[in-house]
Amino acid sequence: MNILIFSVILLGSAYMAGLLGSITGLGGGVILIPLLTLIFHVDIRYAIGTALLASIANSSGAATAYIKEGITNIRLGMFLEIATTAGAVVGALIAVFMPVNAIAILLGVVLIFSAAMTMRKKNVHAEQTGSKLSYLLKLNSSYPTPNGEVNYKLKNVGGGFSIMLVAGVLSGLLGIGSGALKVLAMDSTMRIPFKVSTTTSNFMIGVTAAASAVVYLQRGYIDPGIAFPVILGVLGGAFTGARILTMINPTTLRIIFGVAITFVAIEMIYNGLHHQF
Repeated sequence: MNILIFSVILLGSAYMAGLLGSITGLGGGVILIPLLTLIFHVDIRYAIGTALLASIANSSGAATAYIKEGITNIRLGMFLEIATTAGAVVGALIAVFMPVNAIAILLGVVLIFSAAMTMRKKNVHAEQTGSKLSYLLKLNSSYPTPNGEVNYKLKNVGGGFSIMLVAGVLSGLLGIGSGALKVLAMDSTMRIPFKVSTTTSNFMIGVTAAASAVVYLQRGYIDPGIAFPVILGVLGGAFTGARILTMINPTTLRIIFGVAITFVAIEMIYNGLHHQF
């Protein structure tokens, strides 16, 4: 396979990763890392470095559209980034010294969790009473719907902040953005409506990835030849996903995505246990 064919295939694959990552709020890394390691046989640390850059592109592309539409809770995202950024730096430092097979197995476990969280029933109802901390930090907000603005209040802000710290560590360690944990923290713990949790997760993923990408860049684990087509593809997919999110029912997509990721996760765990990385 010559470099041109390799780049075109990578570009197309990254486009689909950005599209699915934008719609589900999981980030494109859950597809990119297995793709690069299992199909293209890229070293997993280089794959993680590339996925972190792709997460930044995916977040930037999707977040721009979501903020313009007024769905993203920017104040909440910036508050939670305190936890995810700190965790991302710690995770990236750990990953540099962690065995490759252990990273692959851990990634497979997280991917299965991500698939389960993708297929579960989402919170679509807005809470009308919030916690004291949500009022103190002015985190309660509203988002537009075809029937007008819907106000919502946040529950258990402290619990959500703690989950975000764990999500940050996994993001730096595995390079996948940890969107599943971010959506879990906002959707289930803080009781935020689905579209708000998804779009705010996309907004946050880029900042979290940027913190850990610096460590991978300093260690030389980012290859421009791989990263360039991936970033272009993911950015295009993110813009497309942001446009179609408001027009489609994501239930079927979540099921297909979840099943595919489960198969990939099993393959990652198998290869990690048999030292095939």
